[in-house]
Amino acid sequence: MKYSGIGGQAVLEGIMMKNGENYAVAVRTPEGNIELQEGVYKGAFSGKKWTKVPFIRGVFAFIDSLILGVRCLMYSAQFDAEEIEKEAKKAEKKAEKAGKKGKADTEKAGENGEKEPSGGLSKGEMTLTLVLATVIAVGLFMVLPTVLVNFLKKWVESETLLALIEGFIRLGLFLLYLTAISRMEDIRRTYMYHGSEHKCINCLEHGLPLTVENVMKSSKEHKRCGTSFLFLVMAISILLFMLIRVPNLPLKILSRILLIPVIAGISYEVLRFTGRYDNLFTRIISRPGMWIQGLTTKEPTEDMVEVAIEAVDRVFDWKAFLKENFPE
Repeated sequence: MKYSGIGGQAVLEGIMMKNGENYAVAVRTPEGNIELQEGVYKGAFSGKKWTKVPFIRGVFAFIDSLILGVRCLMYSAQFDAEEIEKEAKKAEKKAEKAGKKGKADTEKAGENGEKEPSGGLSKGEMTLTLVLATVIAVGLFMVLPTVLVNFLKKWVESETLLALIEGFIRLGLFLLYLTAISRMEDIRRTYMYHGSEHKCINCLEHGLPLTVENVMKSSKEHKRCGTSFLFLVMAISILLFMLIRVPNLPLKILSRILLIPVIAGISYEVLRFTGRYDNLFTRIISRPGMWIQGLTTKEPTEDMVEVAIEAVDRVFDWKAFLKENFPE
């Protein structure tokens, strides 16, 4: 395996691929075409040297990935909004032909204004949604396990054991959440695109030309996946909270929240290391996260792989990469 440096994420009916500061979003429209958007994202903290310091850079990389991820999701969502608008106009015409006043019911979706991302959400609403989602995630995965374990103090005296139980509760909630949302049809299709993203990168990093056939037979799990990052956050939090002792519940909850950037920074460095090197040690560290990717990646169809290949083509000279790293 040779490290390529490219990464990406699944969006609604599509893929975003990023290489350095360049990114491209490829989306399969309801008509079956592939729409592309290319751009440059230098990051919210571009030019700041302290954002490159190990164990600190991971926090800023995570923030940048969220910002770019939301931007790409908004772009992909507009095609779904356009389809809803078209269906609304068709319904309106049918109602008019039947002598009914269908305009009032479809007027909201049928206006000829600007394209609204994510089914009508503005940028402000998308930002608010992201903030609320972050607060809910912190509450569910960081605060709730701490509160639940506090009830066990009557029966368990060991702080080390309590921290271990708290960690397994946190990991259990995470797995339960992933399992639950994977059953939703829209999420399942997004996971299929997620699989196609991984397959493309694995195809190249293992020396195969980027064709649909080669991509389809490549692995849908990858060591640098965001799912693996989240698992590392869970695992490292267990180790860290076993070492850090806090006397009461309010301070314990506060410590869990304040240590999130520290845990994220450590997790990023571990993920970065395992993604750049391929040996027995890195495979052992990566294996649990890749197992969990079984919940967040699904086998894609060939037309999904075509979308991923289009996104890669726009940001990465894969032929030069193969020639340099895998000479015949």
